Amino acid sequence: RGIDKTVQALIEELEKKARPVKGGSDIKAVATISAGNDELVGTMIADAIDKVGPDGVLSIESSSSFETTVEVEEGMEIDRGYISPQFVTNPEKLLVEFENARVLITDQKITAIKDIIPILEKTTQLRAPLLIIAEDVTGEALATLVVNKLRGVLNVVAVKAPGFGERRKAMLQDIAILTGAEYQALDMGLLVENTTIDQLGIARKVTISKDSTTLIADAASKDELQARISQLKKELFETDSVYDSEKLAERIAKLSGGVAVIKVGAATETELEDRKLRIEDAKNATFAAIEEGIVPGGGATLVHLSTVIPAIKEKLEDADERLGADIVQKALVAPAALIAQNAGIEGEVVVEKIMFSEWEIGYNAMTDTYENLLEAGVIDPAKVTRCALQNAASVAGMVLTTQAIVVDKPKPKAPAAAPPQGLMNAGIEGEVVVEKIMFSEWEIGYNAMTDTYENLLEAGVIDPAKVTRCALQNAASVAGMVLTTQAIVVDKPKPKAPAAAPPQGLMV
Repeated sequence: RGIDKTVQALIEELEKKARPVKGGSDIKAVATISAGNDELVGTMIADAIDKVGPDGVLSIESSSSFETTVEVEEGMEIDRGYISPQFVTNPEKLLVEFENARVLITDQKITAIKDIIPILEKTTQLRAPLLIIAEDVTGEALATLVVNKLRGVLNVVAVKAPGFGERRKAMLQDIAILTGAEYQALDMGLLVENTTIDQLGIARKVTISKDSTTLIADAASKDELQARISQLKKELFETDSVYDSEKLAERIAKLSGGVAVIKVGAATETELEDRKLRIEDAKNATFAAIEEGIVPGGGATLVHLSTVIPAIKEKLEDADERLGADIVQKALVAPAALIAQNAGIEGEVVVEKIMFSEWEIGYNAMTDTYENLLEAGVIDPAKVTRCALQNAASVAGMVLTTQAIVVDKPKPKAPAAAPPQGLMNAGIEGEVVVEKIMFSEWEIGYNAMTDTYENLLEAGVIDPAKVTRCALQNAASVAGMVLTTQAIVVDKPKPKAPAAAPPQGLMV
């Protein structure tokens, strides 16, 4: 309880001290730090948010080239997620991800599977994923969709329509125009069971979480979308209702803001995944900063918060609770001390100096100076710091109240087999060969087949330039990954079982 009370008081102090994000420089600084001090990523995130606004949507995709670019495409996000988690296609991120999906939009409640069987058959024949946006999908229809999705027969997902009443119908019309679909409205006599494949819309990319759906439209819908936005702006100008004005402005923002698509390029698949994860981290940190503000990074905020704990302890009457406050105080200074130690500086000295400095002042390990970290761009989102405090307190509480932990007993790994004898090198002195090639013409090299130095192009000892280029890029990519990796997860070696004794009587 002492840990929880102390952390709650620290969060209140953090909220008072957090500073709102001011412009693109703050956004770039947050994104750069979160991406492992990658300024290119920071610049791209800042550029993307500048294009779609702080309430806009950012999507991350793989690029077909080595370059990473930012493009703004027609699209929108709605505040409804998948109806069932069984529709998930990316279990690691708990997302449904479709490309070139057909979109069925209706304000009807779908309960019978027979109503949508014709559409399911058509989309299956086309091998196209299907997104169903309806008032609801329940009963037999939902059960059948889930079962066939799990069996791999259907590639489908169902999402509840956003909004309520007349606003729901208007938002469904917006989505229909965005995707080029024909809105199947019950009051117009357009029933789901009569829907044809031509009445479905197309979304180039669909990303659905449990809470939201992001649609990136086909490029062909741009003209219709602009006409819809113009119509909504006219309605906004003519309305006198404050509520209607807010909702119309929200719809205009969703349609006109678009989606900033960051297309990530890399030389290897490993580097691509690493870069996408870094950009994802930077994106999340940036939106967290926009939401709750920013604080000094480098562990300085936690050190400054630790100076508040003595005042918090005075309000705690129980001795055990005060002990909990002491535990939190010791934990708060650990990150800054560790950063200093990694930079080759005495951690305790750095912590003490930060404690007696102003709120914004901290230790910048990159420049080995004490300075205003907010001005230097060493920034953390206040939300990240708050969540770290809350999560650490929660885990610590769990550990302190746990009586036992069940673990798997490690099994010893078999020793590696000795390499076969006789696989020795050819015996040529490599350094001598390299030095001789260095001082020769471009075409001259060592031909190991004939043991001579000669024109390798004429001798037929040739490599494709593309192979050499890719080898250089891949080597640089792997080396960069290794140099920036802090830890590697490996299987603990398991000892090999002793060999069985030979059968009696079969002795040599």
